[in-house]
Amino acid sequence: MHFDLPFLHTIFIGFLSLFPAVNPVGSAFIVDPLLGDLSFPERKRAAKKVALYCFVICIVSALIGSWIMRLFGISIPIVQLAGGVLICRMGWTLLNTDQVKGEKETAQPVRRSGDIENLLFYPISFPMSTGAGTISVILTLAAHEDETDILNHILNLGALFVAILLICLLIYICYANTARLINRLGPRGEQIVNRLSAFLVFCIGMQIAYAGLRALFKL
Repeated sequence: MHFDLPFLHTIFIGFLSLFPAVNPVGSAFIVDPLLGDLSFPERKRAAKKVALYCFVICIVSALIGSWIMRLFGISIPIVQLAGGVLICRMGWTLLNTDQVKGEKETAQPVRRSGDIENLLFYPISFPMSTGAGTISVILTLAAHEDETDILNHILNLGALFVAILLICLLIYICYANTARLINRLGPRGEQIVNRLSAFLVFCIGMQIAYAGLRALFKL
């Protein structure tokens, strides 16, 4: 058995399509304030769980996502609108969080393992890392499958799974190492990055919600 060029081409197209939707590099900076002051080993464990959650979300979307959405009568624009509102709320909360001098001491007892665990799936994995945009891309890629040819269908799904795996590996690498880069910026640089990230979270939420509204009202 060999993997032909169409199989590799599908992996390549899937990866290129998913990368801008997931944006693991930019998302790593955006979610960094939510991870608090975790140590590097704790950060690696958190990043590993986020990558796993993202992988599961993407795989489920590829396998049964369209069926579930049809079952409940949910459209992609509605998912975009709801996800955008949730992200806006999170960005607004981060913007209004008092993270100034002495934040290391005050934040550390609050954002420890128990609280972080509650954030890893929602909102970090979904919808901030793999949200409505990622799901719509996956549904689009899966919709290209020729379901009359079982072997071709399985190979194409396998190629899509490999692309998803590569994206999730990038999520782990970026999320696990962002703190090191931010720490090199110093305390003031870290505050600036956190504030800019919070603002970007809010803006991204607005953009996703706007895209959903445009699709709903055919603007």
